[in-house]
Amino acid sequence: LDGFTLDVEPGTSVAIVGATGSGKSTVARLLVRFYDPQRGSIALGGVDLRDLAVADLRRSVGLVFEDTLLFHDTVAANIAFAHPDASADQIRRAAELAGAANFIERLPQGYDTVIGERGFSLSGGQRQRIAIARSIVSDPSVLILDDATSAVDPTKEHEIRGAMATVMRDRTTLVIAHRAGTIAMADRVVLVDRGRVVADGTHDVLLATDRRYRAVLAASEQIAEGAG
Repeated sequence: LDGFTLDVEPGTSVAIVGATGSGKSTVARLLVRFYDPQRGSIALGGVDLRDLAVADLRRSVGLVFEDTLLFHDTVAANIAFAHPDASADQIRRAAELAGAANFIERLPQGYDTVIGERGFSLSGGQRQRIAIARSIVSDPSVLILDDATSAVDPTKEHEIRGAMATVMRDRTTLVIAHRAGTIAMADRVVLVDRGRVVADGTHDVLLATDRRYRAVLAASEQIAEGAG
């Protein structure tokens, strides 16, 4: 990132879009202090992140990555990972909101089913819905969805988008995405190129007016089709 500036109003959602290597995921990692900026600053609620305890910061910022990290434990324990004292009712409610309850209840022991290491016994979409349920239980002030639909079959993406819409509602959210359907969920879109914001608007406005934005989306679609 170089000269990157972004202000996000509380309770709104912003999609960060750009070509590979443009700096999108760097924003996510800076927000949870995987590393600190060499210049400039990042503030949450007006407070510099470096003035917050790391544990407090990471309780306030939730992350759903493309590659969901699940543990060799029960489904319930995986959902309650960030809030181990969550009740069974809280876990079930989170699963329902994330669109995960139906497939969980069909598992051999339901919420008590032990899933294999990294959750590879589940489909990509099922893993992502558990990750979204985990975010609902943790109830962060800020949510980062970093390519959260990339590992999901495009024909199933609408199911994940429904779960994402639920957890994004009235919550400050950064959506890092390549697929137009996911990007369009955000209130606002910023296009990042060479480490700085080069366009800012809604998905529809940028699609109609910005050639660079259309080119990034077209390239992303070609990559997705090639991977499929």
